[in-house]
Amino acid sequence: MTLAASLFPILCWIFYTVFASWLEKRRPSLSIIMGAQRHRWVRNAVRRETPMDAILSGNLMGAVSFFASTTVLIILAMIAVFGQVNAVLDAVTVMQPALDVDKAAVERHLVIFLLMCVMAFLSFTLSLRQFNHFCIMLGAADDSEESDPEEIYIMAALNTIAARNFNQGIRAYYFSIGMIAWFVSAWAAIAVSLVIFASILYREFFSAARELVAGLKVEVIEPAGKKGQVGAKTVGAKTVGAKTVGEKTGAQKP
Repeated sequence: MTLAASLFPILCWIFYTVFASWLEKRRPSLSIIMGAQRHRWVRNAVRRETPMDAILSGNLMGAVSFFASTTVLIILAMIAVFGQVNAVLDAVTVMQPALDVDKAAVERHLVIFLLMCVMAFLSFTLSLRQFNHFCIMLGAADDSEESDPEEIYIMAALNTIAARNFNQGIRAYYFSIGMIAWFVSAWAAIAVSLVIFASILYREFFSAARELVAGLKVEVIEPAGKKGQVGAKTVGAKTVGAKTVGEKTGAQKP
């Protein structure tokens, strides 16, 4: 039971990624909708000469850098805890007197917890590197002439991929609450993980913020196909009363 409860939060974290990818094909998530806004941002950024876009990019990288640095401190703290396993075992025994928890179970749980933190750190550092690549491409764009739609699409896609990796690391923080709950009770770890799973799912697919952003229609110019044609698709739709503004054939409505 203790092993299953130790693995449950990290399995929920992995399963959420798979399940969300499947659900996004049927109902666009907040991340998918914001991906279209990122494309809109890049399309406007290559046409202006203000430092605003550099500031925005710096803010994004600063947030990712903060979490990456914080995760390193958590990993170091977790390593230090291995030297105090007996004290941790005494505390767990007091909180779970009915469950026979031994030293091996505590060490195993700490190893799984540490693995989860390392995976989160890798997600944050990968996101930081991809945002850095995005900044390089944004700086390399020539605003003196009409930008290539394919170049805009690639920059926006790189920004979106970086955001997805950042979200993956943030979810590790969420599900780590279930890992902490394990020290109180094995059932608490399972219950907390399920609540967090449902909470994240609601925020991504059914929250008020998602519905508001989904009401905006954004045209995404896709890169040239095999015949050299540039395609376009519409994400979201802005509705006024019972009437859709600027609706196009093939538009995807939330």
